[in-house]
Amino acid sequence: MSENKAPHVAKFVYDFTEGNKDLKDLLGGKGANLAEMTNLGLPVPPGFTITTEACKGYLENGEEPAALRDEVSAHLDALEARMGKKLGQADDPLLVSVRSGAKFSMPGMMDTVLNIGLSDKSVQGLAKQAGDERFAWDSYRRLIQMFGKTVLGVEGDLFEEALEKAKDAKKVKVDTDLEAADLKKLVTAFKKIVKKEAGRDFPQDPREQMDLAIKAVFESWNGDRAKLYRRQERIPHDLGTAVNICSMVFGNLGPDSGTGVAFTRDPASGHQGVYGDYLQNAQGEDVVAGIRNTVPLAELERIDKKSYDQLMQIMETLENHYKDLCDIEFTIERGQLWMLQTRVGKRTAGAAFRIATQLVDQGLIDETEALQRVTGAQLAQLMFPRFDEKAKVEQVGCGIAASPGAAVGKAVFDSYTAVKWSRSGEKVILVRRETNPDDLDGMIAAEGILTSRGGKTSHAAVVARGMGKTCVCGAEELEVDTKRRRMTVPGGHVVEEGDVISIDGSTGKVYLGEVPVVPSPVVEYFEGRMHPGADDADELVEAVHRMMAFADRKRRLRVRANADNAEDALRARRFGAQGVGLCRTEHMFLGERREMVEKLILADTGEEREAALTELLPLQKKDFVELFEAMDGLPVTVRLLDPPLHEFLPDITELSVRVALAESRQEPHENDLRLLQAVHRLHEQNPMLGLRGVRLGLVIPGLFAMQVRAIAEAAAARKNAKGDPRAEIMIPLVGTVQELEIVREEADKVIAEVQAATGTELKLAIGTMIELPRAALTAGQIAEAAEFFSFGTNDLTQTVWGFSRDDVEASFFTAYLEKGIFGVSPFETIDKDGVGSLVKLAAEAGRRTRPDLKLGVCGEHGGDPESVHFFHEVGLDYVSCSPFRIPVARLEAGRAATQSTGSDHR
Repeated sequence: MSENKAPHVAKFVYDFTEGNKDLKDLLGGKGANLAEMTNLGLPVPPGFTITTEACKGYLENGEEPAALRDEVSAHLDALEARMGKKLGQADDPLLVSVRSGAKFSMPGMMDTVLNIGLSDKSVQGLAKQAGDERFAWDSYRRLIQMFGKTVLGVEGDLFEEALEKAKDAKKVKVDTDLEAADLKKLVTAFKKIVKKEAGRDFPQDPREQMDLAIKAVFESWNGDRAKLYRRQERIPHDLGTAVNICSMVFGNLGPDSGTGVAFTRDPASGHQGVYGDYLQNAQGEDVVAGIRNTVPLAELERIDKKSYDQLMQIMETLENHYKDLCDIEFTIERGQLWMLQTRVGKRTAGAAFRIATQLVDQGLIDETEALQRVTGAQLAQLMFPRFDEKAKVEQVGCGIAASPGAAVGKAVFDSYTAVKWSRSGEKVILVRRETNPDDLDGMIAAEGILTSRGGKTSHAAVVARGMGKTCVCGAEELEVDTKRRRMTVPGGHVVEEGDVISIDGSTGKVYLGEVPVVPSPVVEYFEGRMHPGADDADELVEAVHRMMAFADRKRRLRVRANADNAEDALRARRFGAQGVGLCRTEHMFLGERREMVEKLILADTGEEREAALTELLPLQKKDFVELFEAMDGLPVTVRLLDPPLHEFLPDITELSVRVALAESRQEPHENDLRLLQAVHRLHEQNPMLGLRGVRLGLVIPGLFAMQVRAIAEAAAARKNAKGDPRAEIMIPLVGTVQELEIVREEADKVIAEVQAATGTELKLAIGTMIELPRAALTAGQIAEAAEFFSFGTNDLTQTVWGFSRDDVEASFFTAYLEKGIFGVSPFETIDKDGVGSLVKLAAEAGRRTRPDLKLGVCGEHGGDPESVHFFHEVGLDYVSCSPFRIPVARLEAGRAATQSTGSDHR
């Protein structure tokens, strides 16, 4: 006979003595930590927590779970017995707070009600028990105000207006100057507001007050501000909030009472010491409201040494127990210290690195846990220069913070001037309505880029982030006039070319004049200009150095760089790159070489085309020789020409005007006319889905062969110079294995010719980019002809979603982010469900065909922290990103390798 098991009965309420810090899913962060402190024997006001499960049940069904009321009653009875008083009793009332408390901190986003239990009768008892009539009536007016706004939906401004009238009548400026008689009148006024606006009297039954407050906290989980905050912080919407019922303690009962906030370490620097604020004869909300100036926490030793010594001991206990910086809220009620909250404290990026290494040295955590205490986003913050916060500034605009950093320079309005002035030693800011590939030279030369159009995924933003260049986009209030070489700012002030401006890529702010910049010692460390252990080394550099060493020892993913020239490659190598994952050869065709590409495009005969390719060959070879030398001994993946040919030709409107003017003046214009005809011939409605990538190599004879020959000859030259070139040839935009087979056959033939001519054996791997859905879906077939895959996640995102990166942000991304359709732009962090699924599918299919297939990613996601974790999970071999993102990728690869399952350290 089978054993009969009793059905599982949900438990909806936990006393503080029953929970612990590991029950955050059930009790929320605040409830779990209150329970943990109670278990540690610390002085926590007695209370109990209603679980997140009760909240979810209420939100799903529109009413509280059937068992909840009885459980709350049982725990309230136990609390009353322990405290020796009943909720809201007339002579000596028990008062409680009703506070929200989700798993993850959502400061100010949900509701709290204090002083539950006060009524027209019990306020008299509180006054007698406290020996302070003013305190009692002030507590009562606070309850009515908070309850009216939070629970009954009364407009908060109505209470504030009544309070201001009371202060005006008394001719005082702050609440604390109101006397008991004034507060009695204010209570009457507040109750009238409730009656008029809510259509009911303020409830005198203390249990009704508590029950309504509990429901209000439940409902606040789905309030507009809470939902918006969760979207921004990417907190799941289905967690629900716990509700904490805690007996009230008061810090406003006289000079032997007070309230404060303490940190076990400085959250700004990470240094150990006594950090925090204290305010005598006050409640916590008085500190927040700034009614009176606080004193440093150290002053508490003079004011109340007994409480101070006890607090210091508790702080040490909590830090050793949580093994991290703790943020503590406390109240002293007539000499009795009470702990109201603790949590792992938020900290600056610099403090995060310092604290992690300090805790390792103290033996509180190991290296694996230390890696989970820092993030790539924090490291990125430390790498960018910043403006001196003490400087006097004149802000004239604000756009989208597209690429962090602080840049100062003379405003220039075209790339030619940017390059020219930069070569003369001038620092410049390139100002454009929007940038395009022709602006690349100017962007490289500039200290920063400012545009009046575009957003975080515009050309300017993407390229700037890739180069580690400061960028502010979409500053619409700035009127950029490139023809007159000037910019008009709000108020009518005109910035002429040559005027100095400053832009902050971390905030999007634009300033007139030069704002002093504070350099980043962390970048100096990565560049090799600051050495850990040196006398002048910054202590932050020591911490970063150690954390990077931890990460490099732990990580499986290798980290390569996106680098198009030797200079970028050398910088990447200093930053820790283990090769080049993407060298974009189209950047080698810009500038002075554009005319040679024009000859290729305009070629009418095979001879003309061959002559143009012959002219380009030695220049390409020289580029590759320099690149292979810079990355000697490390792999260099060279992508053959990818963008549409129209990008190498003049703008169609500009060219049409030139031709028309020349014809009207009867001036020679044959070459411009041929160019215009070519532009019309190559015009495509959607060039990014047209003649580009492998398609160019198949329809323009000799183009890819020339590039392969340049790569092979450069590798042979480097090898003959006793070097160790490790070149890899990557074919872009492949959608079918037949395309790759044709190009590969031609490439193998060229490589064999170079080997025979130079007498040098070459091992050049040939692979492809997976950037089309079809390529991902047929990856098993494509792997038959490819030795490696590199996922081009930028284009794969565009083709999977069916939108253009250059267009969509300005038109609808903002709406999608606000509505929660996107938690974050899919161009910033990989879309795991869509694009990510194709990456995983292609990786698995490719390795079934070719087990030794090398897998990497070279899209912008290669430097995104969350995306790096995904690439680790799906088994890629490496990620590739811009040189300035390499340290971030290294750190996150280490974190991914040591990530503990279910870790929620935030």
